[in-house]
Amino acid sequence: MTIPPLVFWAAAVLTVLAAVVPVTSERLTRFAALTGLSVTTDNARRIIDHFTALRRERLILLAVAVPLAFLTDDPFYLVLGWCAGSILPRTRPTARAPQAVHHDAGVHRRAWFLGLGGAAVMSVWPLLDQGAAPARLAHAAIVIVVAAAVPLTARTLAAGPEPGTPDAITLAESALRRWSARNLYLSGTAIVLAGALLTPGQPPRRELPGYSMPLSFPESTAVFTTVDEYDGPTCPWFDQMDDPCRYWLVNGEPFPQAAPYIIRKGGAPQRAPFTRSPDEKAVVYLDRRSRRMVYQDAGGVRPLTGRLADAEMPTPVFAGQSRYVALAGHDTQVTDIRTWKTVSIPGARQVHDLNLGGVVATTATRVLVLDHRGRTRMSLPRRKPAKDVAEDTYHLRTDGKRFVVICGDATCVETFDPGTGERLSGVTPVFPGDDFLDVGLGWSKTGTFRVRGGMSERVYDLDLDTGELRRRKK
Repeated sequence: MTIPPLVFWAAAVLTVLAAVVPVTSERLTRFAALTGLSVTTDNARRIIDHFTALRRERLILLAVAVPLAFLTDDPFYLVLGWCAGSILPRTRPTARAPQAVHHDAGVHRRAWFLGLGGAAVMSVWPLLDQGAAPARLAHAAIVIVVAAAVPLTARTLAAGPEPGTPDAITLAESALRRWSARNLYLSGTAIVLAGALLTPGQPPRRELPGYSMPLSFPESTAVFTTVDEYDGPTCPWFDQMDDPCRYWLVNGEPFPQAAPYIIRKGGAPQRAPFTRSPDEKAVVYLDRRSRRMVYQDAGGVRPLTGRLADAEMPTPVFAGQSRYVALAGHDTQVTDIRTWKTVSIPGARQVHDLNLGGVVATTATRVLVLDHRGRTRMSLPRRKPAKDVAEDTYHLRTDGKRFVVICGDATCVETFDPGTGERLSGVTPVFPGDDFLDVGLGWSKTGTFRVRGGMSERVYDLDLDTGELRRRKK
């Protein structure tokens, strides 16, 4: 239960004003009438000292609790500051036999147990609904301390008087102990119930701008034959607005089924995954309703995953002439869109090449060549690039019989046999003039490996056994 800010401030002011009121003769008279005690000159000082000490402790606790309540916007600390003084023991535990429980104390003790049980029941739903928020954990910790302190203090209040104590003082002590036991159980009950019911104030909800009326689009699924162009949402993220600029656009039309943004822990909102296939006939995106990654083409929509949290959102990649879809993240999932068979690669964070010959993926420490059943054919240690040096690139021949690794610093090209894991060759191509190796282009239809120069952008056939370069004819 959240208290309105104005009521919270008024309660804080009234609490402090009530605490600073001095101990008056009217208060002592009321105490004597309620307890049936005759106040005399022998016991008056003991009674006055008790209430003076209680007032002093309450002021000290409120001096801490009130600023804490303002800082956290949490009225629970006002209740704690007012009531905690009644829970603090004022006598040390002794070996004296306890007195019989007074009837009033028994009633208040039963009320304490009922309040403690009710607070435990009422705390379950907020924890399940809102999670273990810091404010809830602080309330729970304080309630546990109070639940342990109340019976300990009750034991000290139940001890009998010291031997040889004058009768007038004994009667006053007995009345004060009954009064303190009553306040102990009532204060403990108030604290545990406040800990379960009161929550920090919530900031007011942001109102929608009055100068604009958001347009809404039909929530039906948009369809297409080919994706000639697509654009992402262009306006800032808001969870309450539904403007045209917050939709993905496909062929210039709203694509309302695609989620526009995701929010990862500790980061700003970013665009949700959305990828078009190279043949421009399909897209993979995060569905805004089901929160699944889905594949859509002219034939319809097909889910690729179950419901995903924003923190585990993968990156979709098309490969193999749009036949395969790889979803890379903490693990990697590869789906063949012709057969809809799915292969999971645990630990794989990125897919580098995917064709009929297999899959090339990297984990945090290894480079893996796998077949389409997910079985590892070859594993190499992953080289950590030096500063300002690109990572290695990988190329698997479509028949799966050769695997090429191009060093990130462009100084070497290594060839492996995926079937045996054997390193077949390692060459350093020498380009004419100031030209250098820019990128590998894979295998041509004639079976030669092609590379491109960084300065000239010319394409060469590279002999993987000798390192010889041959200029390709246009």
